[in-house]
Amino acid sequence: MKKDRLQKSLEIFGLQAVMDAVHEGKEFDKIFIKKGLNKGLAMELRTLLKEHNIMFKAVPVEKLNRLTQKDHQGVFAFVSPVNFYKLGDVLMQTYEDGKSPIFLMLDRVTDVRNFGAIARTAESCGVNAIILPKVGGAQLNSDAIKTSTGALMHIPICREQNLYHSLKYLKKSGLKVIACTEKTDTNLYDVAFVDPVVIVMGSEKDGISEDILELADAKTRIPMFGKTESLNVSVASAVILYEAIRQRQQKIKPKHLPDRNNLGF
Repeated sequence: MKKDRLQKSLEIFGLQAVMDAVHEGKEFDKIFIKKGLNKGLAMELRTLLKEHNIMFKAVPVEKLNRLTQKDHQGVFAFVSPVNFYKLGDVLMQTYEDGKSPIFLMLDRVTDVRNFGAIARTAESCGVNAIILPKVGGAQLNSDAIKTSTGALMHIPICREQNLYHSLKYLKKSGLKVIACTEKTDTNLYDVAFVDPVVIVMGSEKDGISEDILELADAKTRIPMFGKTESLNVSVASAVILYEAIRQRQQKIKPKHLPDRNNLGF
């Protein structure tokens, strides 16, 4: 599971350069392609991106010209500064290390600074991985890394195509799903976090998706005593995680080591 966490370049442009980056397995934050550019090598790039399930956006040439004054050939990409991990690899490594897994899943959390702050707390708490959606989640860019004070360079990040399927996989692998939501009367301090667990946090505006909530083994909310109705998601994540850490002070270990063959999609 060892790999270089920081990639050398954050921005690339040019048709062949972006195609080469795809073939090399680079992860992207954004790819912009000039509107109407769909012939020759540009069509090959579009096909390649679709084959790898990599999102791109068609934009006016003026936007590309604002990004660089060099010959961009109608394409400009932001390479993610951090490599991503496979969920199954992180889970198996966690069990092999004799640890009781604690994962954090962020559903519809899009604010970059909130994400960076959450990552800072998660890494401090020893969270084994943060799980994000490939589409509809916060960008892992320089602002996120700065807000995390570098924590994003030290905690595995798993970017998943479908959070619902990822949760089903984790449940099958023995993890309990705990969702932090206003749609429950269960107090945070009445929920157990000592077993292998994945904690799900939603956005402040939309909360957790309904299909994700349906998979929850337990739903919990942070008790509020003032007139403020909710907490910032990064603060709420910190409250939840430190309650989990408080309960785990006895360092309970998993009872068994799962068969690696049963830890795949």
